[in-house]
Amino acid sequence: MVCRSEERGKAALEEAINKSGSQHVELMLCDLGDLESIRSFATAFCSKYDVLDVLVNNAGVVSIKREITKDGFEMDLGINHLGHFLLTNLLLEPLIAAHQGRVVSVASGAYKVGHIHFDDPFLSKGFNPIKAYAQSKLANILFIKELAQRLSDTRVTANCVHPGAVGTQIGVNRQTGFGKSVHALLRPFFLTPEQGAQGAIYLATSPDVVGMSGQYFYKTKHQKLTSRANHPEDAKRLWQWSEKQVGL
Repeated sequence: MVCRSEERGKAALEEAINKSGSQHVELMLCDLGDLESIRSFATAFCSKYDVLDVLVNNAGVVSIKREITKDGFEMDLGINHLGHFLLTNLLLEPLIAAHQGRVVSVASGAYKVGHIHFDDPFLSKGFNPIKAYAQSKLANILFIKELAQRLSDTRVTANCVHPGAVGTQIGVNRQTGFGKSVHALLRPFFLTPEQGAQGAIYLATSPDVVGMSGQYFYKTKHQKLTSRANHPEDAKRLWQWSEKQVGL
């Protein structure tokens, strides 16, 4: 388990152990909004483990107002895309060493209204929450498409999944409590986190998707992407820009 908060991570770890009855779960800390933290985690992981069977890129934020990460990135694009971009690239060696390594990125149907603002990717002008989140979710998909191409001569597959509307704390400010009332109001209409996890679990474990790569799923069903997520040129351009941002 890779968590940002040690306190909440320990609580989740205890719950995971209690529910599974297994002691073979480990907590490691990493802040996807901090490139130094990502590099430190990847170094620690690779020094301890030679093989990584599955990487689930599941961290996500929705910023109500424009915020920046420690490295100066707009928060949504910085965490939802760039953090996972660096993490995945730093873990490619143990993924390739696996019998059939898998990368699963949690995307969203919000990509359909997204656009990669190459002229102003950190939205210094005209920021709004939908624009920022949709851009980051489109970036998730373009990243997976390009990653699948780059790993085509390996056994590693890379796919993304839209889990549906899930009742997590995303969009709730833990410091101020902003968004809690809206979250409580909408919770009955959302999937539970357990239900929402099924798509990622399917892509991580199912024999049905062996050999499938660069694909998009809604829950456990393969879906066609709209045209805006099917531009190889945009995927390559985003990859090259991302490399520069994170120093690869």
